[in-house]
Amino acid sequence: MILLYALGVVTFILILYYLLFSGFSFSKISEEKKHIPTSFLPVSLIVCAKNEAENLKQNIPLWLEQNHPNFELILINDSSHDNTLEVMEAFAENDSRIKISNVKNNEAFWASKKYALTLGIKKATHTQLIFTDADCSPSSQSWLREMSQYFSEEKQLLLGYGGYKKDSGILNALIRFETVMTAIQYFSYAKSKMPYMGVGRNIGYTSQLFYKHNGFISHIKVPSGDDDLFVNEVATSKNTVIVTDPETFTYSQPKKTWKAWRIQKRRHVSTAKYYKKSHQTLLGLFYFSKLLFIALVILNMFTPFWKIALIIVGFKVLFQMLVIGFGAAKLKEKPLIPFIILLDLLLLISQLSIFISNSVAKPTKWK
Repeated sequence: MILLYALGVVTFILILYYLLFSGFSFSKISEEKKHIPTSFLPVSLIVCAKNEAENLKQNIPLWLEQNHPNFELILINDSSHDNTLEVMEAFAENDSRIKISNVKNNEAFWASKKYALTLGIKKATHTQLIFTDADCSPSSQSWLREMSQYFSEEKQLLLGYGGYKKDSGILNALIRFETVMTAIQYFSYAKSKMPYMGVGRNIGYTSQLFYKHNGFISHIKVPSGDDDLFVNEVATSKNTVIVTDPETFTYSQPKKTWKAWRIQKRRHVSTAKYYKKSHQTLLGLFYFSKLLFIALVILNMFTPFWKIALIIVGFKVLFQMLVIGFGAAKLKEKPLIPFIILLDLLLLISQLSIFISNSVAKPTKWK
């Protein structure tokens, strides 16, 4: 009976989390749009690239085609050893909106994306800054215009959605599902006045906010975290707004192999220990509850109360499918909905494996 009670308590905790997530999943885009200016604020679009020549050839034209009336494109070459700089210079010759920041390694900030980004931000003319990655394609020509509409005197931090392109295979589905789950969480926390992270593939903030908090200086030596650690430090319930209009999404090419994906996720996950303690506690409790739920379900199957346990499991699964399903649909990932439970289990196992790997050896570079 104790095992059944324990399953009930853990299930209740998980339901509370899904209720939190429902704040995003069931909300309308119109409810999130707080500010529509009469004129468009000028924007600096900033992209940091390291050995990204081919991606830049594909995406620079898409960025320049944005229908925002007043923007500049800051391209940062972060000590590339391919022809990234040459690609940037070729485009800059034909478009005066492009500015190039050519960053060379130095001993103090060797291979530091944050150092390169800081130099790019200093080169920006405009106060409103929007960031994406070199491999990110905007979902529409209205991306930059729609994102910038959320800036106001109060709202100086924009959290957007950066998804991954659809392809065949279980790895692609897992990457997209993990991205959806991460987005549902950070959007939901932000809507509940507890913003804790964002993704560099689609984020915006003002130079005033950046300089007010001394940029990335508090975590400059951490390889990752130019996005989530910065947001975790500076975001408040008043200065942060989420942007979930499908026209503002960006899409990246996902990793093609399990090894490459694991390396990427190990780097990303390593920043979580630098979050505020309250955020670490909330995120850790959710993950631990999911692990404990599976263990308790298995143990309850060997007790006389297994039928009641199955009813509890069924209720949790239905509620999870409903909340995450609506969230996935909102993020234009409906094909993932039938596989939510399977992908959630696979993601849980993968995250446990990555956590164990990071406990043994730490990732040291962003690329």
